[in-house]
Amino acid sequence: MTTISSPLETSLFRSSSFKFKCKLESPAKTRLFSRATGKHVVVRSSRALRIRCSSSDDPGSTPVFLSSRRKLVVLLSTVQLLSQFLPPNGKAEDIHSVMQNEIRKVVTKGKAAGVLRLVFHDAGTFELDDNTGGINGSIAYELERPENTGLKKSLKVLAKAKVNVDAIQPVSWADMIAVAGSEAVSICGGPTILVALGRTDTTQPDPEGKLPPETLSASGLKECFKRKGFSTQELVALSGAHTIGSKGFGDPTIFDNAYYKILLEKPWTSASKMTSMVGLPSDHALVEDDECLRWVKQYAEDQDKFFKDFTSAYIKLVNSGAQRKLL
Repeated sequence: MTTISSPLETSLFRSSSFKFKCKLESPAKTRLFSRATGKHVVVRSSRALRIRCSSSDDPGSTPVFLSSRRKLVVLLSTVQLLSQFLPPNGKAEDIHSVMQNEIRKVVTKGKAAGVLRLVFHDAGTFELDDNTGGINGSIAYELERPENTGLKKSLKVLAKAKVNVDAIQPVSWADMIAVAGSEAVSICGGPTILVALGRTDTTQPDPEGKLPPETLSASGLKECFKRKGFSTQELVALSGAHTIGSKGFGDPTIFDNAYYKILLEKPWTSASKMTSMVGLPSDHALVEDDECLRWVKQYAEDQDKFFKDFTSAYIKLVNSGAQRKLL
């Protein structure tokens, strides 16, 4: 085989994660049949070209051969797309690690519930029908609303971490809040939740009245979450976030399935003033509905299942309404 020098003989993609090169190759000779002479003739044909792609970081890697222009176009398009998902100063996973480290410097177990609440109040405005709201950093413009009372402190906590992250690679508030919520869960002993980056921020508040009111009945909750694209199971799984914080479900700094166990006990029906304050009306409603109760019982019996389902629902939540950018 003869290697043909070409402008394509270059590194198509360079980052801190990987590199590869492509070269054009063609057979030294190609035999074609000539109808005019009735004989075979030897020619060099550009149609016989093929493209050899291999890793420049691993000379021993097996090369990949692309034998058509269409395949080359697909390759170049894919490379261009993937390259733009990496931040200019390093890999996406690198800045994610920086975010985690900075968040853990400022978010304690005692502050975790407030940080997790930020996620729900930023993302919870999403409406599936018109694709409005969602996790977009709009919470920064909505802190004076009654339903967001107390969240200003949580945002200030994250602002300290964001300054240090932005000094390395600017990130959106939407990304910062999404990652901070997952770290809050982990800090309190909950599941590890990997959150992809790339969300953009809005420059204005979301419409009012989009968050689920705390006074909703079970049927109202199910209808509200349905409009946001969530099933009854996901509603019950996400409600388990109340296992941390001041709602009265077990240890306020431990993320476990105590929320569901205590729901089944219905302590708010007690004559005791202390236990009557446990949970919100929307929490109590879950055990008064047969469909919700089925999931409450499952999560009360199986913490691993709760962790698994919460993780899936959380990832869906922090992707709801997200507008993506190429980092």
